[in-house]
Amino acid sequence: MAKKRILSGMRPTGKLHIGHYVGALENWVNLQHEYESFHLIADYHVLTTNLNTSEIYDNTIEMLIDWLASGLDPKISPMFRQSQIKEHAELFLIYSMLITSARLERNPTLKEQVRDLNIENVIYGHLGYPVLQSADILLYKGEAVPVGEDQVPHVEITREIARKFNNQYGAVFPEPEPLLTKFARLPGLDGNAKMSKSLNNTVLLSDSEEVITKKIKKAVTDPQKIRRNDPGRPEVCLIFTYHKRFNEAEVPEIETGCRSGALGCVDCKMNCVSKLNLFLEPMREKRNYYENNLDEVKDILTDGEQRAKAVAEDTMNEVHQKMNLG
Repeated sequence: MAKKRILSGMRPTGKLHIGHYVGALENWVNLQHEYESFHLIADYHVLTTNLNTSEIYDNTIEMLIDWLASGLDPKISPMFRQSQIKEHAELFLIYSMLITSARLERNPTLKEQVRDLNIENVIYGHLGYPVLQSADILLYKGEAVPVGEDQVPHVEITREIARKFNNQYGAVFPEPEPLLTKFARLPGLDGNAKMSKSLNNTVLLSDSEEVITKKIKKAVTDPQKIRRNDPGRPEVCLIFTYHKRFNEAEVPEIETGCRSGALGCVDCKMNCVSKLNLFLEPMREKRNYYENNLDEVKDILTDGEQRAKAVAEDTMNEVHQKMNLG
């Protein structure tokens, strides 16, 4: 039985942090053996919120290195830039004719982005980015899309567009199912609910032991636990959240020690540093290899783009035939 096909993607923002890993990358690494996976570097999507393209290529290479260091296998899963496969733009154009602006304005994720980024005037491309996402997924006939619950509305738009095309011109596209994943969200070092490079509150996958030590030492903990013997509240402490993800075996002991006051924040933080470094060390070694073999990284990208391009061309040939476009 053929494996189902999925497409996953990220905007190229440079080096990734542990929030990216826990939230998506770890899941991709696990899924690549179960599904036929395509991994998209969504460089066109960057333009929806930032028109400065001067760092896109460098950021692409940095992100790709982190993908490889985390365990994505380029032999089984092509990794490629959206901008290098022109069929993305062509299918986006066709799909733009199959959905109303009113439907896109109801997209709850767009509303959240406009609010969070304080956007006064939404550009046409930003309003239509779920349509470009639909093209990204359906160009490779993705049958499942790994998403958290907040992204389900995007999958629904993709399903609607696939249905509209198939009804209008003939069956070409599957209606992809959301592959619901429990995406854990790691809080930032400043206690902010979101880890984000723009907030400067991240632990990067590539950070050295020394840098991680400095960052964790400064991290916010329970504000009510001032002295070592003060009882703490692990449920409000981001360091405890990190322990739950990277040091699961010791969680009951840490929780008991924190609540009783027997465990001080400094000792708890240094234990967290130790476990984080243990977890990240294999990735740092792999990253170091790829940093010193950039030609190999570029070859992986070129190969991924050639493989993705072949699939994209086949899909668009089918689209042209169904639409009588020659």
